[in-house]
Amino acid sequence: MEEEFQTFSTSEGVFLTRTTKKFQNRKAWAEPNPKMISASIPGTVLDVYVKAGQIVKKGETILLLEAMKMQNQIVMPFDGKVKKVYVKAEEKIPKNHLMVEIV
Repeated sequence: MEEEFQTFSTSEGVFLTRTTKKFQNRKAWAEPNPKMISASIPGTVLDVYVKAGQIVKKGETILLLEAMKMQNQIVMPFDGKVKKVYVKAEEKIPKNHLMVEIV
């Protein structure tokens, strides 16, 4: 059986190490797209304050998400226009679920 080795570079130096199957089969990291607003935690959408085509300013609340018995305001990170809303009120969503797309 041939062993899988991986090279890692850190501030301390370069290391050669064995990796597990779990590590080899992991989902590759991708840089988040700021125009795709996703849920950082699972929860229930209580209310949606925007609709497709609406122009929204930075800091405005776009929806309310209840998670772990707390109401979290999801705010607009920058000025933009809503392309599509993927959730509706009373919908239960998992972590990383796409909620709103911005143009």
